[in-house]
Amino acid sequence: MSLKNKMCCESKRRFLLLYATQKGQAKAIAEEIWQQAGAHGFEADMHCISEMDKYNLETEKDPVVIVISTTGTGDPPDTARKFVKKIQDKTLPPDHFAHLQYGLLGLGDSEYMFFCNGGRTVDRRLQELGAQHFYDTGLADDCVGLELVVDPWIDGLWLALKEALQVQEEKEDMNNAVDPVSSSLSTAPHAVHELKLSSEVQNLKLEDEGARDSDSLSQKLDDIDLVAPARDTKPSLVHSVPPVSQSALNIPALPPEYIEVEFQDSQGENPHLSSLISEGTTFEVPVTKAVQLTRGDAIKTALLLELDIADIAFEYQPGDAFCVICPNNVSEVGELLHLLGLSEKGDDFICVKIKQGTKKKGASRPQHIPERSTLKFILTWCLEIRAIPKKAFLRALVECTSDMGEKRRLQELCSRQGASDYTHFIRDSNVCLLDLLHAFPSCKPSLSLLIEHLPKLQARSYSVSSSNLYQPGRLCFVFNVVEFPASPSRPVSRRGVCTGWLAELVAPLLHPSKNSLDTKGEGSLVEKISIFPRPNNAFHLPADPSVPFIMVGPGTGISPFIGFLQHRQKLREKHTDWEFGETWLFFGCRHQDRDYLFKDELQCFLENGTLTHLKVCFSRDSSTAEAAPPKYVQDVLRLCAKEVARVLLKERGYFYVCGDKKHMADDVSEAVVDILSMEMEADKLEAMKVLAMLRETKRYLQDVWS
Repeated sequence: MSLKNKMCCESKRRFLLLYATQKGQAKAIAEEIWQQAGAHGFEADMHCISEMDKYNLETEKDPVVIVISTTGTGDPPDTARKFVKKIQDKTLPPDHFAHLQYGLLGLGDSEYMFFCNGGRTVDRRLQELGAQHFYDTGLADDCVGLELVVDPWIDGLWLALKEALQVQEEKEDMNNAVDPVSSSLSTAPHAVHELKLSSEVQNLKLEDEGARDSDSLSQKLDDIDLVAPARDTKPSLVHSVPPVSQSALNIPALPPEYIEVEFQDSQGENPHLSSLISEGTTFEVPVTKAVQLTRGDAIKTALLLELDIADIAFEYQPGDAFCVICPNNVSEVGELLHLLGLSEKGDDFICVKIKQGTKKKGASRPQHIPERSTLKFILTWCLEIRAIPKKAFLRALVECTSDMGEKRRLQELCSRQGASDYTHFIRDSNVCLLDLLHAFPSCKPSLSLLIEHLPKLQARSYSVSSSNLYQPGRLCFVFNVVEFPASPSRPVSRRGVCTGWLAELVAPLLHPSKNSLDTKGEGSLVEKISIFPRPNNAFHLPADPSVPFIMVGPGTGISPFIGFLQHRQKLREKHTDWEFGETWLFFGCRHQDRDYLFKDELQCFLENGTLTHLKVCFSRDSSTAEAAPPKYVQDVLRLCAKEVARVLLKERGYFYVCGDKKHMADDVSEAVVDILSMEMEADKLEAMKVLAMLRETKRYLQDVWS
């Protein structure tokens, strides 16, 4: 082969790698692909999909790999908005991307309705514009573990890329007169690879160990001395059993270091919190009132907070959400500083730089990390120290661990062979870095490693529970104080990062015995929190007030509906000549006398006609009635089947659901399907199609969380 041809062939090994990330997972996976590419003889030209000045799909000749996450209610991540808007241009011809070969990996969570919709949206549109798959689309589910799809998808990518590039080379060698349509069609048998993601995923083996030497490690059991006593027959976070304990291990490549931390003697000020947020304007607002809505002996503690927004340009509609910027727990930050051996340096200023000579492509300081601040500021406001460690982080921690038994166990937990242990003892157990450092005391990571691997501390989103018409200049929201009980993998109980902080912050304002919005909080101390808006484009009252609607919101799921009803009441008072449709609220809780939220307010809405029908149920209260009363909102819905069907089918009403996804919203959805099937006298499939139509036309709306 001539030198010219050789260079030509080598240049064909390039592929374009784009990622669209919201919280960093898609970027991390793209970086993993980039790292593995070299070992397989490829060069990945990696860019964030928002960097549209650095790539051009209109002229791209090499294969394109896209890793894209999903956010909100099935939206592409913020970094993909401009890209999606560009390709959604209706004037683009159907052959606009006919030259393009691509493979797409979508990330999502099946706990939510529009699973992987960010990836599906881009995939569907690229297909409509003539682009061809060279590799089958992968859809990874964070609910069960992204790695179950991501790992085999990456494994299969290299062969697909090789074949796609071979086809491309053959096409370029062909006579220019060859019909481009038939030529592109002929690539299909070579280009598309079925990705079988069944239980066989667990049995995947590396077909080319030689090519994977740089990103796998085989380690025999007899290479190390296990510290755990032989009598332990059950696996745990720190102890494994056969076959994992006796297996050669395939572990991820060691991520290249790229951050350098320099301690400084000089003093100064920490950055303002607003500089950490890229989503828009932040506002610091006073907490004017706090009310405990549940009785002291309720299983969960629900709090209502009122914020003063009179002096800021903060607009919202009932149904919108907003975000609270919260810090990590003070004692946990102190504990982490102690374990890192940096207790005396918490208030010292540090400068975060890129390590000279790093092998990480396009290395840059993470956007959520200030260039200069105190160490304590970074650990308190910037890093999610409660994050469940990714396998790449575990792999990096191996290198910081001196005890050989602990080292081996960390290797197992990040290996293919230890996938089940990782899921059970780390992912499902909500284990965080602090737990790992306690469980593996010889592990002493550097501060730079934490900055490289811990994700951004995310602001927490809450539904608005008020109306600006009803309470001008005020914004209310409701939340349960989240409790994480201790477990074998995590021996200490914890509160939610944000809800625990808020509960502690407003403790002086609380009146545990009261259950009313009209209770005035006492105390001279005025605490402030930082917030920013997160408008909801769909979860709003019907534009036409004459349209009836049904609200289903057990527990704190009632929160946005209080705002709905407040707003509706003010509209009724102001516009006495308008026609208003009927309103239904289905509410449920455990005990009528312990956690019936907004009981008095709901009664007032009923009495003044704002709320037409109120249906409640109590799942833990005993009953002496001959026929047991319904326990859950889905049961009450079934009892009102005819009315529900009438509102949805005959009167073209709206249906809103707010609350827990797994333990409520799915059951409500199933109940609605049963109701439609029964009242339409149609089979279940037909009823499911009607529900899908209601979703599509934004008449069945959900605001749910897992």
